Amino acid sequence: MQNMSCKIYMDHAATTEMLPQVRKAMEPYLMEEYGNASTSYEMGRRTREALEGAREQIAMLIKAKPEEIFFTSGGSESDNWVIKNVAAEKKEKGKHVITSKIEHHAVLRSCEYLEKLGYELTYLDVDAYGVIDLAQLREVLREDTTLVSVMTGNNEIGTIEPLDAVASMLRGTGTLFHTDAVQAIGQIPLSMNQLPVDYLSASAHKFHGPKGVGFLFVRKDRDLPSYIHGGSQENGKRAGTENVAGIVGMAKALEIAVEEMQVVRPRIVRLRNYFVAVSYTHLRAHETSQDL
Repeated sequence: MQNMSCKIYMDHAATTEMLPQVRKAMEPYLMEEYGNASTSYEMGRRTREALEGAREQIAMLIKAKPEEIFFTSGGSESDNWVIKNVAAEKKEKGKHVITSKIEHHAVLRSCEYLEKLGYELTYLDVDAYGVIDLAQLREVLREDTTLVSVMTGNNEIGTIEPLDAVASMLRGTGTLFHTDAVQAIGQIPLSMNQLPVDYLSASAHKFHGPKGVGFLFVRKDRDLPSYIHGGSQENGKRAGTENVAGIVGMAKALEIAVEEMQVVRPRIVRLRNYFVAVSYTHLRAHETSQDL
């Protein structure tokens, strides 16, 4: 009898498998539709239409405007873009930036970079459940605070941070608000009509899309200095020939994630509760055997 094995993958917080529907959506732009979206002839126009269609689709899915979506190589680039460039743009107001101690390294390392340039960083504490200390935020918020960056959902323990409460504190201060939503988008409902942030980072490979592509939401009329200089792509904000296949795949993956969210979320909760219960039972059995 042939020895059969079953692979169980339990690290979707790190990355997810690309869905077959996503790969199928990408295939034309990996092969026959390879035109440069910045060119004016027919092949380029077709890829430009696909690119802008994906932008419109992503905007619709998160209740944003197409002109508020900027394509990037992923969450790390999006985080770096906001933290470094917005802080530099706002340095006349001040050089104080606030984040939390449990942010993704893309945020923490960007903040460390700012510190080397003479910026003052405040790292908020969190409680036993990973929730940021709102009282501390109220205490450390200053007139020269230019940017606050707090993640939407934590990539290690899953904590959903109180973004509404943070935004309430910032209202009227002129301080801009960024959230790294890489771990949350596609997992929980996110509407930019309701989520009170100025900037939001996302990455396709966390919701069954391709690696190496993401986007940055920038609320209309907010500052966004150029990050990569060169051509006029992304409204002159990020130069470089666009990854059309990846962008199309990201839009398809997000569409599926949003459509299936109401079915997938309860299933994940049931799995979570099951694993917690089994782990607790084994722990209790081990403790009992140790006492004998």
